[in-house]
Amino acid sequence: MARQGNWQRAAAQVVREAAAAVGRDRLRDLQKKSAPRHFLMTSAWLVTGAAGVALAAQPTWPVLWPLGVALAGLFAFNGTGLLHEVLHGLVFATHRPAVERLLGLAYALPCGISPSQFTRWHLDHHAELGDGERDPKRHHLSPKRNSRLVKLLYGTPVLFPIYFRAARREAATYEPALRRRVALERWSGVALHLALAAALVVAGGWGLWLRVHVLPLFVAFPPWFALNRLGQHYDIDPADPARWGTLMKRTPRSWDLIYLWSNYHLEHHYFPGVPAYRLPALRRALAGFLTAHRVPARGYGELVWGWLVENKPPHANWQADTLP
Repeated sequence: MARQGNWQRAAAQVVREAAAAVGRDRLRDLQKKSAPRHFLMTSAWLVTGAAGVALAAQPTWPVLWPLGVALAGLFAFNGTGLLHEVLHGLVFATHRPAVERLLGLAYALPCGISPSQFTRWHLDHHAELGDGERDPKRHHLSPKRNSRLVKLLYGTPVLFPIYFRAARREAATYEPALRRRVALERWSGVALHLALAAALVVAGGWGLWLRVHVLPLFVAFPPWFALNRLGQHYDIDPADPARWGTLMKRTPRSWDLIYLWSNYHLEHHYFPGVPAYRLPALRRALAGFLTAHRVPARGYGELVWGWLVENKPPHANWQADTLP
């Protein structure tokens, strides 16, 4: 369970109001965990990865290589979404530490992050949402200069030094036992990725390694990451805790499957005990509450335009001049 922090203090009334809008019985049903449904998500994730690898690896149709690279990169990114379900205890109806630990390691491996640090980082983010210093995601990962060039770098391989520098700085504040665990997980991930690289080069040459491993991880992963993050906490209203996240439009529904429902980020912050596959139903139940708070829904295209073309700053009210 996340510790008490800025979000709990600032948004307690907002959450109570949202819970009343949903209804006690309905909210209880939405918070039910279903292991089969979670593993359906896992199956879809694995199919995405397998399809991406197959398309990127095949030598006959080079025109399909970019699609394969994109799917394999999405596979690496969505592993973090499934890890997110694990750290919130949303897989099983009852806690199963050993199985959850193995799942976390498996979901983190494609992109090489430490599941222990991701867990600590994310729960601190929940607790300190709204605090520019104590929220580690905002403090370490949000651009400090409102520059289009800096923003574009988050969608390139530069994302990796940005992220791992941020992770190193935040890990330095952890207790020694957690720091050792994070370091072990991180270096184990690096070793496994190096072993995979060697195996691919030996099996199919440098071209195969490039298409199946390097390009998905370093070229395709960053844009998937940057776009998803754009729909989290950049277009908000700092004065209203009900709008400390960005509400995404529900159309086209393909985004639900592309991102395995991690695009319902505002709803998740209201009720982090609701599994990802129930977030669309939670969104419907919150319709009246969201209307009452005048929370605008945004599309990814609108956000990209505001972020890069209009050069809107992060964690600000992008619509302050347009709302009636």
